[in-house]
Amino acid sequence: MLFPELIVRQTLEQDWLTLTRKTLPQIALSRGWPIQNDHCFQRVLLDNACNGKWADVILVKPAYRNAPEPILSAALALGMAVFCGTEDLSALNDRSLKWRGKQHLSNQV
Repeated sequence: MLFPELIVRQTLEQDWLTLTRKTLPQIALSRGWPIQNDHCFQRVLLDNACNGKWADVILVKPAYRNAPEPILSAALALGMAVFCGTEDLSALNDRSLKWRGKQHLSNQV
């Protein structure tokens, strides 16, 4: 039998993968979002949850598996807010790109 905290973590990781690999990419084009690829959603959401480049906070890849639970939970909540339309994905992407020293290009993928 698994410990309850392991079940919670596994559920959190599975929800993260479903949201970033399937749900958000599937609706990206129809919503006119500036990104469409799964790894881009993961970058944007994790960067914003870390308030900077995620790799400066999460030192071991894969990031979702090694992120502290509060960071992964915050990234997942941001992703759900993007899905629900209560968080602006373009603004989150612009912030992520700024932290990475990259200029925003319209409809960057």
